[in-house]
Amino acid sequence: MKTKQLFILLLTVTITLLFAQCNKDDDDIDNDNTILPTAFMVDIPESISKSSLQSKGDTKDSLEVSGNDLYTNLRTFVGVGEDAALLVQAIIFAIVVYDINEPMSFTYESNDDQRTKRLVVVENSSFNNVNWEFQLTITDVESESNADGGKAMQVFWNRSPKKGIAIVKPHNIDMDNAEFPEDVMYSVEYSEEGEMGYEKHMIVSITGLPSIDPEHHPFEITALKMFAGKNGDVIDVFGNSNHPNAPFFTTPGVDWAFVGSAEDNLDIGVAEVGLPPNDLDETNSDVLLENYSMMTVLSAYCTALGLDSATTASLLVNADAPGYFDHNGFVTGGTPPAGTESMYEDLENNIEYLSPYNPKLINDLVISFKD
Repeated sequence: MKTKQLFILLLTVTITLLFAQCNKDDDDIDNDNTILPTAFMVDIPESISKSSLQSKGDTKDSLEVSGNDLYTNLRTFVGVGEDAALLVQAIIFAIVVYDINEPMSFTYESNDDQRTKRLVVVENSSFNNVNWEFQLTITDVESESNADGGKAMQVFWNRSPKKGIAIVKPHNIDMDNAEFPEDVMYSVEYSEEGEMGYEKHMIVSITGLPSIDPEHHPFEITALKMFAGKNGDVIDVFGNSNHPNAPFFTTPGVDWAFVGSAEDNLDIGVAEVGLPPNDLDETNSDVLLENYSMMTVLSAYCTALGLDSATTASLLVNADAPGYFDHNGFVTGGTPPAGTESMYEDLENNIEYLSPYNPKLINDLVISFKD
């Protein structure tokens, strides 16, 4: 049931191009010769995050989905969020070659679409009720008269402690690529300020992903918001992805609400998934993760499909909460693998304090540039 979606191709092509251009990694950046933020994401262990760059996008056409399918796809959706942050980081690495060490403005020819882009850096900007030390804006020059101002990227950041917001519209980065839909936007908020109880955290939001083939691939994702916070070797995640055509309810539209915690060194993780309606206006985690637990929703769905008891039982295997993950991905649901109970105990405790976002908030999510 892995969703085959445009976002996978978008990220694959764009990240490949950007890294080919800059040939830099985090250790290569000359921190003394740039004011750009050289860190803008939290790495999530592969136990609970499967990069869409690793996925072939295979899709299960059947509407008969199992608990195993649902937990497996959690890694894919978390991976979509992580890849968005990776792309932001890649763009920043790519423009580091211009030695941006003070407020400046210049134009350059993009290696992506060979169009002229304008890059402007200013000091002392305000956005989202926060005063920022710097603001960077990249626009497509020929599109600056359009309604969106031709904006391709905006970054707002402070250097100490490191904190920033990046907003990207891929279509305006590479306007020759027909695979970049005009409406796709995403933002990454990054902080090392510790204001949310973590050494560093990021919040990734994505909107405008098109529903390409809802009849055959009804579980496609159109929007996502995800938090990832890191303390030591432990990374906590929570969030929601929006699936407007998923047929778990009489009226299609499902929110994939999740919480998870992973240990980086051991590459293990624990996660819990709820499947509430995507128009549900609710913030209580007990409602989102228990009333609409995977087991509850999937059981009702099997009944609605008229499946026999044997088929239903086979689909409900591994639908219990929480789900347990290791370096190979999803392992089992309900109870940890035998002999590993102590390894997962702290992570089990961690997710008890996490809560997804309001599903209606994700369904109505909007990302906008600063005018």
